[in-house]
Amino acid sequence: MENQFMLPIGIEDFKEIREECYYYVDKTALIEQVLEKRSKVTLFTRPRRFGKSLNMSMLKRFFEIGTDPSLFEGLHISKNAALCERYMGKYPVIAISLKGVDAASYQEAVVQLVEIINQSAASFQLLQNSGRLTDYEKERFCKLLDDDMNMKIMSSSMLWLTKLLEKHFNRKVVILIDEYDVPLAKAYENGFYDEMVLLIRNIFGNVLKTNESLAFAVLTGCLRIAKESIFTGLNNFKVYSITDVEFDETFGFTNEEVKSMLKYYGLDRHFNQVREWYDGYRFGNADVYCPWDVVNYCDDHRSNPNAEPKNYWMNTSGNDVINHFIDSINDPGMLTKGELERLVNGEFITQKVDEMITYKELYSSIDNLWSTLFMTGYLTQRGYIGNGYYRLAVPNREICNIIIERVLTLFRKEVAQNGKLLEDFCNAIVSSNEAAVEQLLTEYMEKTISIRDNFARSLHENFYHGLMIGILGYRRDWEILSNRESGDGFSDILIETTEPENEIGVVIELKYSSDEKNLDTDCRGALQQIEDKNYVQELCNKGYRKILKYGIAFYHKKCRVMVKPN
Repeated sequence: MENQFMLPIGIEDFKEIREECYYYVDKTALIEQVLEKRSKVTLFTRPRRFGKSLNMSMLKRFFEIGTDPSLFEGLHISKNAALCERYMGKYPVIAISLKGVDAASYQEAVVQLVEIINQSAASFQLLQNSGRLTDYEKERFCKLLDDDMNMKIMSSSMLWLTKLLEKHFNRKVVILIDEYDVPLAKAYENGFYDEMVLLIRNIFGNVLKTNESLAFAVLTGCLRIAKESIFTGLNNFKVYSITDVEFDETFGFTNEEVKSMLKYYGLDRHFNQVREWYDGYRFGNADVYCPWDVVNYCDDHRSNPNAEPKNYWMNTSGNDVINHFIDSINDPGMLTKGELERLVNGEFITQKVDEMITYKELYSSIDNLWSTLFMTGYLTQRGYIGNGYYRLAVPNREICNIIIERVLTLFRKEVAQNGKLLEDFCNAIVSSNEAAVEQLLTEYMEKTISIRDNFARSLHENFYHGLMIGILGYRRDWEILSNRESGDGFSDILIETTEPENEIGVVIELKYSSDEKNLDTDCRGALQQIEDKNYVQELCNKGYRKILKYGIAFYHKKCRVMVKPN
C-alpha cells in the first residue's frame, strides 16, 4: 500500500497531481476535443464537484509556454504526437478562477476581483522588462498590478493583458476562466446582482469579443445565464451543457474509470455500493459518477473497508437550491407532496428544462426550480421527450438522502407547532398505550412523505428513525439516545425519561415491513431483537425500575406498535 498513488482530496492543480504521485483519472481527451471543435469561446456548464477546475488546470499546463512535457507522459494525449508537437507549450495562457469571489457587498466583491486580476498580471512580470513593449505599454501593465485600479482600467484589464502578452511573445493568447458565474450567484444572494452583471459583462465583453489577440477561450460554470447578455456579440461562442453529447465523458467518472480506481485500491467488492450511492448522472449519452464522491469514498475505505458511505457532496457547499425546493412543498403553484414522493421513491417527473434562466429567476416558479435542480445536479435526466421536456429523476442514493434529510428538517419544524399532539404522543409512550401511540404516529406520518420499496431497506429505516427522533425531540427534558450501544448491540432509540422521578426508561426498535401484511410479524421481531440483544442493559445499569420495550413496524404511511414491560 505504501507505493500506491495518493488520493487527490481537494487537489485541483494538474501539475501537483502528476508530480507528487497522486491518482489521476485521464481526461486529456478533452484537449483533443477542444482543439477539434475550436470555437473562439467555449463554455462548459456542469454541477459542482465534477472536475471542472482540475480540467481547466490540465488545459493550462498543456498549452502554456514553458510547460513540462513529462506531465503528460503515458496519458491519452501523448499518443497524438502531431497534436502535441503543434500545440503543447505554444501559448501564453491567462488562467483565472472566480470561485473565491464571495462577498457581502459589491464593494467587497470588486476588491476580490481586483486581487484576482492583480495576481494574474503578476504571473507575467517579465513584461515590465520586455524589449518589445513601449514605455506606455509597460505603464499600462503596471496599472494591472495596482490594487486600487479604477473601473475603467478594471473593465479593460484582461483585454490589455492579452494585447501585451501577444506583443511580447508574438503569439495569440489562450484564456481560461473557471467558475465564471460564481460572482453572479453570490451577488444575487447578497443583493447587488445588477451591478455585478454589468461589471462581468464589461470585463468579458472587452476580452472575448473582437479581440485580435485571443487564440481561444474556455470557461466553466454551473449555469449558462445567457439572458444576462454577458456574451452578447460573440460570433463564435459555443456552450456545452449536461444535455449535450459532445464532451459528455470529460467531466465526471465513467463506469470503467470507477472500476479501475476501485481495483487499484483493492476495493473491487465495493463497486455495487459505489454505483448505488454516487452513479446515476446522465451527461449527454454518458452515465457518470461524481468524482468528488468516488475519491472520498476510496480514501475512507482504504483504511476502513467497513466504513459507511457518506453524503460527501452535500458537505462541500451550501444547499440553498434543495432548501428552496423542499420549502416550496404545497405552496400554490409550487412543489406537491406527490411529486416529491415519486422522486424519492425512484420514479421520474416529466418537466420542461430551461437552460437559459438567470440567477434572479432560479426560485421564481416551480418550472425554473425544476431546471435549477437539473443543472445543479440534484436531479438528472432519464430520457428526452422533446420540446425541452425531460424525464427528471433523483440520480442516486446520496442525493436521495440529502432530500430526505431536508424533508425531515421541515417535518420537525411543522410538528413542533402542534404542542398538544406532541404532548399526547409522549404521554402515550410512557403510559404503555400502544393504541394511542399507533394512532398519533399515523397522524404524524400523514404530514410528511411516504417512502416506498424502490430503495434499500436501510434508507426506509433511516427515514422512519429520523421521523421518530423528530417527534420525541419535543421533550427537551428527556434524554433521547440514538443508535446507542447497549447489551450485545446497538439499539435504535433509548429514552431516559424524567417521569415519574426517573423511574421509566424506554427502548424502541424500528422495522420497515416489505408488505402491510407483515406489520405484526415485524413488530414481534423487533421486540424479540430487544430481548435477544439485551438492549435494556444500559437503562438497567442507570437504575431505571420500569423499562418499556417498543417494537414499531412501518409500511408506507401505516404502522403497527407493540409494547412489553421489562
